[in-house]
Amino acid sequence: MKNAIALSAVLLSLAASAAAPKTNLVDHSARALIDEAAAKGVMAENIPAKVWKLYPASKYAFVSQVEGGLVRGDTCVVTARVMLVPLTPAMKAVLLRPQKTATAFDALAKAGADQCKALARDKLKEATTAVVSGLVKT
Repeated sequence: MKNAIALSAVLLSLAASAAAPKTNLVDHSARALIDEAAAKGVMAENIPAKVWKLYPASKYAFVSQVEGGLVRGDTCVVTARVMLVPLTPAMKAVLLRPQKTATAFDALAKAGADQCKALARDKLKEATTAVVSGLVKT
């Protein structure tokens, strides 16, 4: 019985990974605001599978860049940019000729480091959603 449950769990995880589209996410953000895994997670959550069907990861990548931080000690200023860029055919490197771009920015007075990081995540989500809405109907 335990073997059957374990086998079922393995098969379910394989099916889930096979059903999930391959993604190509690149992050160039300021680590003080958002780490690479978190930035890629925000993008992955907000890019639906149908985008990857139209713009396959073998030919395109989504690039994010979140910059900013605390100014004068208590004002958080954040800019988040997301771009859909093609890959070069031979080397599969990112080619900086954006197909779609969106930028979101904001400032928050009397903010601490945690509030600034939360603002960075919100602005990255906003920029990702803006790029996606220009590509497919959601």
